[in-house]
Amino acid sequence: MIKAHTKETQASISPENAISLLKEGNERFVNSKNANRNLLDQVSDTASGQYPFATILSCIDSRVSAELIFDQGVGDIFSARVAGNIVNEDLLGSIEFACKLAGTKVVVILGHTACGAVKGACDDAKIGNLTTLLHKIKPAVNAIAEPADASLRNSKNIDFVNNVAVKNVELTIENTRSLSPVLKEMEDNGEIKIVGAMYDIKTGKVRFL
Repeated sequence: MIKAHTKETQASISPENAISLLKEGNERFVNSKNANRNLLDQVSDTASGQYPFATILSCIDSRVSAELIFDQGVGDIFSARVAGNIVNEDLLGSIEFACKLAGTKVVVILGHTACGAVKGACDDAKIGNLTTLLHKIKPAVNAIAEPADASLRNSKNIDFVNNVAVKNVELTIENTRSLSPVLKEMEDNGEIKIVGAMYDIKTGKVRFL
């Protein structure tokens, strides 16, 4: 039976170990071999404190629940979610808290295939506050040169959408490092790793970039 992490077990995990734990968890998820854990016991175990080992910034997409796809339990990961897995100062502040104050060892920027927010950015959709959010994904759209034909640069071209989604993850990592001196310093000191990954909504597999 897997127990919730303690201060000691969290401290013993390196950034590389943290990535391995996530990869192993996704492998279990894909093969329907979920770890044996009692979630209510973990609720009790974490009532006096939490010691997660990873922070995952993912899309709000209902199919991309980080706890499920990485087969993690209560108190294992901080899960930050926003359409299109972009960063702003509120999300960066949350991630800084997770790493600097709560001790997580890896930050994963998790994109996914067929992302609705990415499709919206590809189509230049405009609707309320979503317009401002999608504008943050436009640099990824513009960074993908092919296809040059404007009629193929939209949500109907799923290969284009998925290429933009990968680029969006890469740019979000760059933004995380450039906009958060706290996280950049932690990464430079080897305290954390900031990595990207893509979730395939058809297979359940996570591919680390």
